[in-house]
Formats: sequence, C-alpha cells, structure tokens
Amino acid sequence: MKVNKIMALKLLVALSLTIGFTSCSKKGSTKGGSTATGWKINDKKGGFQYNTKFKQQETPPGMVSVEGGTFTMGKVEDDVMHDWNNTPNKQHVQSFFMDETEVTNIMYAEYLFWLKAVYPPTEENYKHIYNGAIPDTLVWRNRLGYNETMTNNYLRHPAYADYPVVGVNWIQATEFCDWRTNRVNENILEREGYLKKDNKVNLGKNVTADSNFDTETYINSPSKTFGGNGEIVLKKEMGKGGRREVADSVKNVYAQRSSGIILPEYRLPTEAEWEYAALALVGNREYNIYKGQKKYPWKGQYTRSGKRQYRGDQLANFKQGKGDYGGIAGWSDDGADITNKVKSYAPNDFGLYDMAGNVAEWVADVYRPIVDDEANDFNYYRGNVYMKNKIGEDGTVEIITSENIKYDTLSNGKIMARNFPGQIAQVPVDENETYLRQNFSTSDNKNYRDGDRQSSRYFDFGTSEEETTSKKEDPVKRMYQSPMHKIDVDSIGSMSKKYDKSDKRTTLIDDNVRVYKGGSWRDRAYWLDPASRRYFPQDMATDYIGFRCAMSKVGPKSNKKTPRGNVKK
Repeated sequence: MKVNKIMALKLLVALSLTIGFTSCSKKGSTKGGSTATGWKINDKKGGFQYNTKFKQQETPPGMVSVEGGTFTMGKVEDDVMHDWNNTPNKQHVQSFFMDETEVTNIMYAEYLFWLKAVYPPTEENYKHIYNGAIPDTLVWRNRLGYNETMTNNYLRHPAYADYPVVGVNWIQATEFCDWRTNRVNENILEREGYLKKDNKVNLGKNVTADSNFDTETYINSPSKTFGGNGEIVLKKEMGKGGRREVADSVKNVYAQRSSGIILPEYRLPTEAEWEYAALALVGNREYNIYKGQKKYPWKGQYTRSGKRQYRGDQLANFKQGKGDYGGIAGWSDDGADITNKVKSYAPNDFGLYDMAGNVAEWVADVYRPIVDDEANDFNYYRGNVYMKNKIGEDGTVEIITSENIKYDTLSNGKIMARNFPGQIAQVPVDENETYLRQNFSTSDNKNYRDGDRQSSRYFDFGTSEEETTSKKEDPVKRMYQSPMHKIDVDSIGSMSKKYDKSDKRTTLIDDNVRVYKGGSWRDRAYWLDPASRRYFPQDMATDYIGFRCAMSKVGPKSNKKTPRGNVKK
C-alpha cells in the first residue's frame, strides 16, 4: 500500500513537469523582452529603446475627441441655390481631435505676439512674416454701413478676446496650424525634460529667427534644432517603464515618434471630417443604427429651442431675416448682431460649439462641384500635394535660414512667407517615390479624377508632371476658365497689379479656391445645414469666415478597452 502511494506521488510529479514543459513549448516566456527576439527592451546598458508603457494619445490643448464612423455626406434637404454640388454619398471618417471652439482673437493674438518677437518686422528680412500673418481688419468695411468700430477694435480689444477671429484667409489659417503644432510639441518636450526648462518664454533672446523649435526638424535632425544649441536640446537615456530620465552618461537619445509623446500636426479639418463632426449623429444612435436624420447640429428640425427653460431661444447665431441680425432690443433672438463669444450656445453631441452659425469655417479641401465617392469612401479629401524633405549636399536635411526664406505674392498683392527659418526645406516627390506605385503617381493630386482635365482635348496621358504643370498655367490649355489676376514684382520690390478684365471667363473655380462650411452671423438658416458647401479664394478673407483646427488620432478608433462583442480571453 505504501509502495503504491509513493508510485502515485512520483507519477503526479512527472505529470506536472510534463505539463509545464508542454506549456513552455506552446508559449515562450519573454519576461519583459521582445516577442520577436526575446532580447530585453529598454536595457540601461543599451540596445533597443521603445516606449512600452504607452496607453493612448493625450488630448491636445483646446480639443475634444471625435470618434470616427460612417455617415451620409452631402445630405441636404433642398437646394434653393441650385448649385447641385451635393450628392448624398456614404463615407467613413477615422477618429480625430477637433477644436472645441473656433480659433478666437486671443488665440490668434498669441500667435502674432510670438511672430513679432521672433521675427521682428522692423528687420527687412522678416517684415513680411509678421505683416503676412495679420488678419485683414478692413473686411468689416461696407460702402453703405458704419463698421469702423469693428475695423479698429475687433481683433485687438479685450472685449472681443473670446470672439472667433475673422479676416483670416485660408493660407494664414494653415500657417497658424503649423505654428500651433510646434508650440504644443515644444511645451510637451520641455515638460518631459527633452528641452531646457523655460527656454520657450525667452522670445527674442534664446528663441530667435535662427534659433527656434520646429517639430519635423527635431524629429529628423534634433541636433540642428535651436540652431544646434546643445544647452537647449537635451540628450536623455531611457529610464524605467519607458520614461526618459536625465543620464549621467549621455547616450545621444532624443525624443522620437516611437517615444509616443510627440503629437501629430495641427491642421484644418477635411470637409468630410467637419461635416461628420457638425452632424454629430452619435446623438441619434441606437445600438449600431442611426435613428432618423438631423438638419442641424442639434436635434430636431427647427432653429429654436424646445426645452421649457429656454423655449423659443435661437440655438445659433445667424441672420433671421432681412435687417434682422439679432432680434429687437430687450428680447434678442440670438443675443448677437455680429459674431458672438464662443460657447454662447449649447454644444452638439460631440461637445463642439458653434458648428452652425457665428462664423463659417475654412476646411482643407480644394473645391470641386463633385465629391468623388467612387474613387474613395474613406477619409475623403481633395487637395493632397505630397512633398519630401530636401537633402543638402552634405547628405542631411536642408534647414531654412534667414538668408533663404521664400515669399509668395498672392493675387491680391499680399506677401506671405512660404517657409520659416528653422524648418526643413520641402520639394515635390519625384519618380523615386512614384515609380510603379498603384496608389499615387504624381506629387500634386488636386485635379485627380475631377472630370474636366482628362476630358480636355489638350490632355495627354503619360505626360510628365512638369508638362502638366505648364499646361495648367497656359491661359488656353488650363483646366478651368477662371479669372487670372497677376502680380509682378521686380528686383527692387516694386509691384505691378494686372486685373483680368476678360469677358470670356466661365467660372470662378480653379485650384486656389477652398471649401468653407457652416452658416455665419451673416447667413440665413439654410446655410446652417452641415451638408451645405460653398467656396472662396484661398488668398482672400471676409468678416464671416473663421476656422478651427483638427488633429488626427493615432491608435484605436475608440478608447473602449475591447470592441463590443469581442471579449478579451
């Protein structure tokens, strides 16, 4: 009996060892190391360094998260303007972040302050940088109206600090987005110990035209950031849990995309993103179905509130009728006659304010009368121009300096900087990137499948991009017969303006007109429909178009731990 117990015990031990070895053979133990090689990640002695503790992208300042999804784009209830430029089409938008409000005067004033301190307009080399960024305050003037108060005060006076900025053209809006990208990432890198503390506030001293921070420059060539000043750009080594710590013996490690702390670029939202965010159909969702449709960013088919406490109040800032921009004194319909302070009206179901009314907003897209959903129904956007970093003779990226800034003279005579010192020079992609590719074949894709250029008798398949570009500029062979206003600047800076007086122009559409969305304080309720779309020249501004920024979201579509129905085993 005793012998049988001993034998049974030996058998049990042998069985346990067998199961243990079998388990190990099925699933190798990495013990915090690489699942590819088994090597240790983030070893202080060296080797592969990676942020293994990354959880999710942090919410950028002033933004809210918009979970992506599917929706019907271009669904207007009627077409009183007879534009016929909206055809309902199904689109899917990836998750992204969007500004909670429109960019305000105080936000833009901070931008102007930074430019003036870093690129003093008193210096001949930089005067066009600051002057090119200033909004056009003369947009408030009207031949038969007295609006000089807004002309003189709207941008600068603190009474209008939280009002949306206007008088900003599309190009200025995109440059503001670039500036904001750099300032936010600069702040994050300082917070995480990669940049010298409080350096960013020493404008005009440590931070100058030839010594400043640019996100792409830091990622591609960190040693050239801040003019190569090693006292500002700090070197680190990987610490415990993927965090960077100050090293006793420096290992030439800088923050990279793999660090997970550098945010993607701020940019203008695409038309699809803006319309999706404005509709906020998530408020009409029941399980996996949208219940009904929405005419406005809020629920219901009317512009007035139906809630008992606010019944009859307008839900947005718009023009109620001829000569009625805000109702009668003592009982204002929307509480405003021009623009209004942001957050004056309730947000939509995504938490976004003023997605209808107040000011219309620039979006990124080049305008065309069609949205080509046959070519693409995912993250739709017309306007891609692919560029790459310019490589210098020394084999490294070429950094813009104060000597090689490029300026563009717009059709209205305004001079704006094309690039800033500290940035990486950009050139169009060439055959090295496009050869045998199926997804794109040229650098400039604004005209892809727009239905006109290819059908022209002057269009030749197989022509090079240089030949195509020259044809676009030919007054006879170009795609659209829109006006061609020209500005000629001679070597001493004298400007000659040539207004196109031709009576043979058939359209206002060309590659330099951009979509703007949403109604404004000047518009009737018809334009409050998020699906409505209009266009305006990208180098011109008005008193009713503003903008807000967006940022792509990296990682999962939703912050939920597991998708519905997928149980983590």
